Amino acid sequence: MYPELMYAMVLHEARRPLALTEIQVPEPNADQVLLKVECCAVCRTDLHVVDGELRDPKLPLIPGHQIVGTVVGVGSGGWGVGEEARGAEKAGAQEKVGAGEDALDQSPTPHTPPATPPRVGVPWLGWTCGVCSFCRSGRENLCDRARFTGYTLDGGYAQYAVADRRFCFPIPETYSSPEAAPLLCAGLIGFRAWRMIGEARRVGFYGFGSAAQILVQIARADGREVFAFTRGGDTAAKQFALDMGAVWAGDSGSRPPEPLDAAIIFAPEGSLVVTALRDIVKGGVVVCAGIHMSDIPSFPYELLWNERSIRSVANLTRNDGEEFFRRIAGLRIQTKQTLYPLERANEALADLRSGRLTGTAVLDLR
Repeated sequence: MYPELMYAMVLHEARRPLALTEIQVPEPNADQVLLKVECCAVCRTDLHVVDGELRDPKLPLIPGHQIVGTVVGVGSGGWGVGEEARGAEKAGAQEKVGAGEDALDQSPTPHTPPATPPRVGVPWLGWTCGVCSFCRSGRENLCDRARFTGYTLDGGYAQYAVADRRFCFPIPETYSSPEAAPLLCAGLIGFRAWRMIGEARRVGFYGFGSAAQILVQIARADGREVFAFTRGGDTAAKQFALDMGAVWAGDSGSRPPEPLDAAIIFAPEGSLVVTALRDIVKGGVVVCAGIHMSDIPSFPYELLWNERSIRSVANLTRNDGEEFFRRIAGLRIQTKQTLYPLERANEALADLRSGRLTGTAVLDLR
């Protein structure tokens, strides 16, 4: 059972502080589960939403898209989540086709609740249409009708949250909820960016925060070298990068000690694209891993010539998430977190905005 009311941090207007508000606990629809939120990591994308840099959010809005919670209620679709839910959905569709039109009127029966309610993670991608050309070609991250957790759907800065069970991921038991929360965006979208660099051996990370701290550990496991670039004078960030496994750390405007095969830009600063093009070898790629970035200044074509390329990362697919969790199954990803209670979400956002934060801010509702 769960209460009728809950507390949430609510955005009523862009560029205004979130308001601690008592509201109704949401009811899950047929394809949703209701989660008792344990933790929600704070992402730079949350800042872009709150600061009005991402247009047309749902308002009022509960931000947050790196949610870890325990399933306490379900819709008519049942208790299965993630791959299990999608597998059941496909099987049900096939059974209906075989059974004829009469089967279309039958409502699904909820499964028996498990002895231990599942703990799941909710990522940025919250729903896709499933029928457009992008969805049908394995590119659901580009679906024009997609809905996003903490942006066009209410998110996890709350005591309870609903999420489409087909878009959730089971959380490995080896991770605590604060450890797991950063994996759900910094990890998932970071991993999509990581796969775009191919077999590059020397990789520059421009900005070293929540995503970089995860990817540098995958890089080390793959036998690659990471060169970390941080804002000028931020000695704490440089030391953090070295402690997490980077082979070198310097200011964002400095030259790396050797040419880079690829670069991933995490900081929302467009001028870093030009800097990274200068730093990579012929045929190298610059991957822009953020959802928002300041304008990229003009640059001479010779920086792009010799088959250098620039790519962006847009959202994620559920396949990205499944592959990410398989990839880290043999690793023990460490994340540095700073914990905040729910009512201090504005402080967490301010610390991220100012650069005072090292690692990941996590709202702890346990």
